Amino acid sequence: MEKRRNLWRYACLSIVGGSLALGLSSCGQGKPERVFEPSYFDLEEREYFPTRTNIPDNNRLSTQGVALGRYLFYDIRLTGRYQADSMLSCASCHVQEHSFESGLDNPLLVDGKMQGIRGMTTAHAMLPLINLAYNTRYFGWNGSREYPSANLEDLVKATLLDSTEFAGHADSIVKRIAAIPMYPPLFEDAFGSETVTFDRIASAIAQFIRTLVSGDSKFDRYLRGEAQLTAEELRGYVLFTTEEGADCFHCHGGSGNVLFTTYDILINGLDPETAFNDPYDRFSVTGATSDRGAYRVPSLRNIEYTAPYMHDGRFSTLDEVIDQYSENVYYSPYISPLMHHVNDGGVQLTPDEKACLKAFLLTLSDEEFIRNPNFSNPFVQDTIPASGTAVPEQE
Repeated sequence: MEKRRNLWRYACLSIVGGSLALGLSSCGQGKPERVFEPSYFDLEEREYFPTRTNIPDNNRLSTQGVALGRYLFYDIRLTGRYQADSMLSCASCHVQEHSFESGLDNPLLVDGKMQGIRGMTTAHAMLPLINLAYNTRYFGWNGSREYPSANLEDLVKATLLDSTEFAGHADSIVKRIAAIPMYPPLFEDAFGSETVTFDRIASAIAQFIRTLVSGDSKFDRYLRGEAQLTAEELRGYVLFTTEEGADCFHCHGGSGNVLFTTYDILINGLDPETAFNDPYDRFSVTGATSDRGAYRVPSLRNIEYTAPYMHDGRFSTLDEVIDQYSENVYYSPYISPLMHHVNDGGVQLTPDEKACLKAFLLTLSDEEFIRNPNFSNPFVQDTIPASGTAVPEQE
């Protein structure tokens, strides 16, 4: 009850504040014209990171745009629904403490996949929203959106409209956001006018997502000469980057590819019974038989935090993933030629080698990233409605 009173207090204060502003402007010469001066900025240059990004010229990063996108990312009212049991924000599925992946403890997680606003499960497990500004190839597990014909802005729109996720309608989303007093001024700051459009909503959220850069793991510090790896971690790194070892680097990169993904779409040797019966694999996009059971290679950054793993969320632990590639790789006619050990069922690591490989993978954890206040929920609990907080009916 106290939360509800606080929410109604916030709504009343917003109405009173708006009325007062209108009254003051009517006493003078009207509302003064605001000068549109967005504070544009570039992503911080990081050693070993790519210099090419997918930031379009018509949606450059700005302090104002990112701030707006951050609010929208965490706002449950984006769903266009106001019932307490059916509210969803981007952050409902992409949780900061899990590197903007769902996490195993997410109440929306059902058999490795997420449950959308209508109770339907998503086609695939979540992919973490990290370092996406540098993705200039495929988006999504099946690569259904390919850069440059599609970009993050398109991905945001598709998510908001997808029947298994937000299940929204562009017009109703715009209407809802435009009716919330805090937003028109933020849109004016970011885009030059208070007009709320679906394109602007997607552009702002895409701006915020592009700032979610993870680049301060122990391994990053090792590359910069600021930290040392243990003997176990170093051995794991050697295993990771050699064909006679764990042979991970062909798909996930190494010191020369600090994103730890090539963004290739490959068949990685999961059991054919389940991997080849997914109606949303790469085959569903291309129609090519050789793409049955093919999925995009995910980044291994922050893998400690991003369970469940694989396109269908079948694995809950990193140990299960290592076991899969060690001794549970299945042959199929179109398996990626990069899976060099398929005839042996995997790379056949010893228990000690598995421990070393895991130790190295844990050096990719970026604790600063999952605690960065610039990426956290900007709403003040019990004052402005935030993700997971009941909102009074508006209609």
